[in-house]
Amino acid sequence: MRARPGYEREVAGTDHKPPLRLHRQSFDHTPELDVAVSRAILLRVAAGELPETMRLTWPPAMVAFGRQDVASANYAEGVKAAREGGFAAIERLAGGRAAVFHEQTLAIAHARPDEEPQAHIYPRFEESSGWIERGLKRLGVDARVGEVPGEYCPGGYSVNARGEKKLAGIGQKLIKHAGHLGGVLVVDGSARVRDVLMPVYEALGLEFDPGTAGSVADELPSVTMLEVEQALIEELCELYDVEEAPLEPDTLALAERLAPEHRSP
Repeated sequence: MRARPGYEREVAGTDHKPPLRLHRQSFDHTPELDVAVSRAILLRVAAGELPETMRLTWPPAMVAFGRQDVASANYAEGVKAAREGGFAAIERLAGGRAAVFHEQTLAIAHARPDEEPQAHIYPRFEESSGWIERGLKRLGVDARVGEVPGEYCPGGYSVNARGEKKLAGIGQKLIKHAGHLGGVLVVDGSARVRDVLMPVYEALGLEFDPGTAGSVADELPSVTMLEVEQALIEELCELYDVEEAPLEPDTLALAERLAPEHRSP
């Protein structure tokens, strides 16, 4: 488990903003546990045991397969291709097709209580994609919301650069009393994304234009992970009264029980 130095920022006039608990711990050597932590938070938020919570982390290298991938007749071949490419194979929490996480990406997992989660799908998508877009614009990226034709794990709320390169994708999972929005922003290492997704998507029988997979560093070569992370947190503080906190022991214990369910066979 690792935690980065805290990012502190005074926010004026936060009394009108909803509170948000922020976690920034990731799990380098157990990718399935990293996913299970987000699921455990969602379950505890739905049960009223935790407030609205977001994880913003630097994840380990993994290909995250969606439900459609898991149901595919070629799923085993996709898993094999991911592992041969040096990536763990896990089953993701949010929807969509296979996506890539690695050490130069930022993983997003946002769980919020909601008595009508189905009714708020599009507002959640709009808020989250807009937040990422504005965070990248802070840095000088020509960031836009929308699908790039031929992108991996396609979605109308992807965030791209110049309408040409996918930088981030987001998906959702709904349960009773809560909604989860998960995503990944590629800060650097777009070649790693392409190199592993080409054989994975070929194995799954999916279309994918490798030229659409980009990164923030492709647009801003000198950018660092911390700079991108801080830009996102600054934008997050415009929306929420953010309080950074460590993971609760009960959350971690639940995640450890759930983790085997997220490991691809």
